[in-house]
Amino acid sequence: MFKKLIVGVLAIGFIAVSCSDDDDNLPVANAGVISGGPFSFDVDGEPDFVSGITLDATNASGSNSTWVITDDAGNILGRPGTLEMVEGVNFDDAGPGSCFIWYARYENDSNITTAATAAEITGTFDLSNSIEVVRNQVTNAGKISGGPFEFDVDGEADFVSGIMLDNANAFGTNSTWVITDEAGNILGRPGTLEMVEGVNFDDAGPGSCFIWYARYENDSNITTAAAVAAITGTFDLSNSIEVVRNQVTNAGKISGGPFEFDVDGEADFVSGIMLDATNAFGTNSTWVITDEAGNILGRPGTLEMVEGVNFDDAGPGSCFIWYARYENDSNITTAATAAEITGTFDLSNSIEVVRNQVTNAGKIEGGPFTFTVDMTPDFVSGITLDDTNAFGANSTWVITDDAGNILGAPNTLADVEMVDFNAAGAGVCFIWYARYENDSNLPMAATVGAITGTFDLSNSIQVTRN
Repeated sequence: MFKKLIVGVLAIGFIAVSCSDDDDNLPVANAGVISGGPFSFDVDGEPDFVSGITLDATNASGSNSTWVITDDAGNILGRPGTLEMVEGVNFDDAGPGSCFIWYARYENDSNITTAATAAEITGTFDLSNSIEVVRNQVTNAGKISGGPFEFDVDGEADFVSGIMLDNANAFGTNSTWVITDEAGNILGRPGTLEMVEGVNFDDAGPGSCFIWYARYENDSNITTAAAVAAITGTFDLSNSIEVVRNQVTNAGKISGGPFEFDVDGEADFVSGIMLDATNAFGTNSTWVITDEAGNILGRPGTLEMVEGVNFDDAGPGSCFIWYARYENDSNITTAATAAEITGTFDLSNSIEVVRNQVTNAGKIEGGPFTFTVDMTPDFVSGITLDDTNAFGANSTWVITDDAGNILGAPNTLADVEMVDFNAAGAGVCFIWYARYENDSNLPMAATVGAITGTFDLSNSIQVTRN
C-alpha cells in the first residue's frame, strides 16, 4: 500500500516535470525486486533472523541504496545498509507484531535516511516490493538457572537455594512454579520462588524431580492438570532444574540415657531407650555395642536384647549403644571394630554407658560352717574367692560376731583357715573379704559400722559355734 502510494506520488511528480525540455536529464530511481520469505517467528526469547533474501537489481538505478524495515503502520524501524546487516537483525527483540523489509534506491535529494515514516519520504527514491516478517506473541516462561541439586533422603530437611529467574522476555498473564517427578507427574505448584525454596525435598523420598517456571493464559488447565503431558491451553514451561534425592541407608535416631553404673558385682541394665525410625531405611537392622575405642563388644538383635545386657560384667570403662541399618553388602555382622565396617550401612547416634570402677570386694563361697565348742580345734576350709571384678588398692579378711564387732582381720585366706573357732566360745561369727583404699580405717575399726573411707565388703560366710 505504501509503495503504491509513493510510486503514485512519484509518477505524478514526473508527469508534472515531463513538460520541461530537460525531462530526459531527470534522475530516475528504481529499487528492483526482492524475494524470499515471508517469515514468521515466535517472540520467545530465542533470536530470530531472516535468511535467503535475494535482490534482483537487473533494472535497478539510483546513486544510493539502503534497506528499510518498517512496522505495519509504515514507521521506519531501521535502515540496515546491506543485506548482511538485514540478516543480522534479531526480530525477536522487536516484540510481537508484523514488520516489512524493503530495498531502496535514492538520490541525494531524498530524505529517506532521516524520515520517520515511509509516508514522509521525499525526493527521488524508490522502494522495492516488501517481505513481511510476522512476529507472533506466544506465552514464554523465560529461563531459570541454579542447581542442579542433590540430597540424601536421611530425615534431615533439604531445601534448594540460589535459583534465579530471567524473565526479560517472559510473557503470559499468569505465572506459577511447577515441580514434577521424572515421569512428568506434577507434585506441586508453588506460587512463588520463595515457596519453591521452602519445599522440603527430603519428604519426597528417593528419586528425581524437576523445578520449572510457567507462564500461562486463562484458557490453560495448568493449575489442575495431573501431569505435564495433560496441560492444555496457552502456556509455556521454562527449562527445568533437576533435584536428585538419593536414598541412603538411614538408621534413624535413638534416645534415652546416658547411663552410669558402678562396677560392684550387682547387675546393671539399661532401660527406656527409644528408637525413632520414621525415616529409617535399610533392608537389615541390628543394635551394636562398642567400647570407647570403637571395638564392637556385641550385636544384640533387638532392643529387648540390649536391655538384657548386664553392663556390670563388662568391667570399668565406657561403652556406646548404637542402632544400625544395613544392606547385604555390609560386613557389619562380622567386623571387629566400627572403623572396619564396609558396604552400605548407617549407624544412629549413640548412647553412652559409663561403668565406674568403685572398690569391690568380689564374692566368696564356702560353708556355712557349724562347730561344737568342745575344746577340739575347729578350722574352716574350702573357702574360695572370686575376685574377677574385685577392685581396691588394699585387701584383708574380716571376722565379725553377729553384732558386727570385728573380732579379727586375717591378712590372707590361709590366715583365715588357721583361725581356731573353738577358742571363740559359743556363738555366731561371719567371715568377710574386704578391699579398701588408703583413706579407709580398715583394718583398725572396732566394728563394721565404724568403718570409714573407701572400702567394700564381700558377702559373708556364717560360722556357728554350738
